[in-house]
Amino acid sequence: MTHSHHIMKATPTLICIPDISGFTQFMREANFELTSQVIPALLNEIIYANTLDLKVSEIEGDAVLFFRKGELPDLASLIKQCKTFYTDFYKRILKLHKKHKSEEDAIAIPEILGLKIILHYGEEIAMVPIGNRIKLMGEDVITAHRLLKNNIEIDEYILISEQLYKHFSPEEFKKYCDWAPLEKQAIDFEHLGTINYHYINLEPLRQS
Repeated sequence: MTHSHHIMKATPTLICIPDISGFTQFMREANFELTSQVIPALLNEIIYANTLDLKVSEIEGDAVLFFRKGELPDLASLIKQCKTFYTDFYKRILKLHKKHKSEEDAIAIPEILGLKIILHYGEEIAMVPIGNRIKLMGEDVITAHRLLKNNIEIDEYILISEQLYKHFSPEEFKKYCDWAPLEKQAIDFEHLGTINYHYINLEPLRQS
């Protein structure tokens, strides 16, 4: 008896990717001793800041790929989750900076590292068990990853794909994304066409 027919059933799924910006530069410029402590600590912080019952699909060097099957959470919860990721990440950054401040490379922790968060909602994402993880398959997964390679000028933001954006009203976005303007942009990808998205700067949340 095989269970394979359960595996590939595609369902609507939220994808959330918090990604550490400045990761490559940090790995290059700071010593290994420091990077091998700081990066896992930050990835852990992101995983424990999960309030939306998101599941981890994979952990990459600089990012966590979270997903949640089924109906989208309301916008208030989504934005709150992103704010929690960001503020917890920053608290940890400051703690790590303090803890390692005797080392000359420690200044790189708050100076170089930051957080960006990709939010995407796909109608058809399949879950495939590989080892003890759930691998997400489908074009929407590719789209979410591609959105990390955007041309946004700032380093820290929430990026909201058009597919997710259209589930809520502009008034809701005004209400919950009230700390900075929500900008609109598009990017062209080979094979995927034009992907529209909105983004909001996260940095002002550090001042509050």
